[in-house]
Amino acid sequence: MEITILDRLTTLGHAQRMAVFRLLVRRYPDAVPAGELAVALDIKPSTLSVYLAALKRVGLITQTRHGTSLRYCAEIAAVEQVMDYMLRDCCRGRGEMCWPLSEASASGTNSKPKQKRNALFICTGNSTRSIFAEDLLRREAGDRFEAYSAGTHTGSVLNPFAIALLQSKGHDTDLLRAKSIAEFQAPDAPEIDFVFTVCDQAANEECPFWPGQPISAHWGLPDPVKATGTDAEKQRAFLQAYEQLQNRIRAFAALPFDTLDRVSLQARVDEINKI
Repeated sequence: MEITILDRLTTLGHAQRMAVFRLLVRRYPDAVPAGELAVALDIKPSTLSVYLAALKRVGLITQTRHGTSLRYCAEIAAVEQVMDYMLRDCCRGRGEMCWPLSEASASGTNSKPKQKRNALFICTGNSTRSIFAEDLLRREAGDRFEAYSAGTHTGSVLNPFAIALLQSKGHDTDLLRAKSIAEFQAPDAPEIDFVFTVCDQAANEECPFWPGQPISAHWGLPDPVKATGTDAEKQRAFLQAYEQLQNRIRAFAALPFDTLDRVSLQARVDEINKI
């Protein structure tokens, strides 16, 4: 069967199929189990199966098997084909219609070569993983980045295991605090250049609108707060999360931001998820 752009647009014209697809884009490049999608979107498994089959049939998602679990991933190349058709064929490349997207891909990263870039790390509680990422980026590249973190759920406090680990690694934790994502949606909030979700649950939630088209990526990690066992076993889980984020932050800070265009930078940032 030949798949056309119209097939893909028609498939995405259904609200719940679009919701499934948008969640998979937020989780990209993760391959997400069908059961997790059903829970996150509150869709019956049998109904979700129909939506996934429709998206897969037109090449908007891929399916892989991990043991007994089927997992799904957004097919970014297919999205690019749809957007290319809309901008170049349907709109005939008219600048007044397509300038926001075409400018974003042509003009690089919307970078600030003479200023610090702003990076925001998000998880649900802002008690551990996003706090680690904030403080690690501040340590690794504080001369080039302002690092922030926030949680999608309010009322959290910093996890004592997380604070103890940061202090043992020589981090200054005096200014760290749990924050709501609402702080970064206020009129006087800093303009964010990069947005990273570091837990799957936060990525599964509906994204807020971020002015300025920041580059976003999902760097999901297991939640060390859920670790069980002795204190030593819990501390090991926190250390593993810290070290994995440290590796990702170092890879991110080492990117040649001023020489990569936006598309290339997005691809490089997505790849860091695999570290």
